[in-house]
Amino acid sequence: MNTAQILTPPPKTTEDVPEGTRRMIDGMERVMYDGYWIKTYPVPADTLEAKKKLIDALTRRLFNHTEHGLNIPGTRLNEARASYENEADPARKRVKGAMLAGALFNRAADIFRKLVELQACGIEILSDSPLMRECGRCLLEAMELGRNVLHRSGEEGIDELWGEPFRAFSIPLEDFYESRYIKIGRVLRDIDRISQVMIDTFSGIPAFSDIEAPVSELASAAKIKTETLRTDGDIFDVWARMVTAAERLCTLPLQCDASALSSPMTYNLSDGLQLIRQGRDLIFYIARARTAMPKSTQEYADRCANYLATGRAPLIPVTLPV
Repeated sequence: MNTAQILTPPPKTTEDVPEGTRRMIDGMERVMYDGYWIKTYPVPADTLEAKKKLIDALTRRLFNHTEHGLNIPGTRLNEARASYENEADPARKRVKGAMLAGALFNRAADIFRKLVELQACGIEILSDSPLMRECGRCLLEAMELGRNVLHRSGEEGIDELWGEPFRAFSIPLEDFYESRYIKIGRVLRDIDRISQVMIDTFSGIPAFSDIEAPVSELASAAKIKTETLRTDGDIFDVWARMVTAAERLCTLPLQCDASALSSPMTYNLSDGLQLIRQGRDLIFYIARARTAMPKSTQEYADRCANYLATGRAPLIPVTLPV
């Protein structure tokens, strides 16, 4: 049987059960946060090697989801710091602060890599060793500088994502995994909110009357993607399902004659199509980063409300990619 046909999104619950409750559902352990039963994964042994692998993965993920130009090698940390400290222009200082954060993350990863190599040689690495303290200091400073960093869309900072490597370093892996499930619950909630806003906004407009099914399919696929690790065997079907659901949504035919696009109408259809694409993109952003984007979600809901009330979508600032 095709796996894509049997994958289902995290079940929702209305039960009054404590957050963090675990339960076997259809033969799979799930944990409940924000009203969703989220798929769990085994926690690796809490070793230096496991933490190194996790911090490496989290650092790559950071650079994948944030604005370009931040992946500065740790060997250039002193240069990055000097450039940041000597910058007077506030806008440029923000960018250089983000670049300094990137260099700090890479320096911490470099240190961790060498510590693991030493441990493999039989050398005991104590938690209060100078190199461990330096690694923690780099990660903490990078986390503090994370407020300077924007999501690749340019819409919103995702400094919470920048705190993950430091948390992975400073707390037990079991606690880190649990904090990840809490964040996934918030993402699932936002995906449902965005999709419901899209359905409420457009399903009552004749030109977009068929929108509910493709929006619901994208939301379901995105929620499955959110709870699925890239190392999971299902990721091939999960990712393909989300991409194709997004493609179907944005090729949805308008329910009107093509000539009506240039005719005076209550709703500007071009604005409506633009809003639908923005909703699709926002769902993609938060599902891929597995981090809630509350500012962007609220602003999108406000733009949809304005469109429903006026027939026009308000202009939004456009941040061009570097």
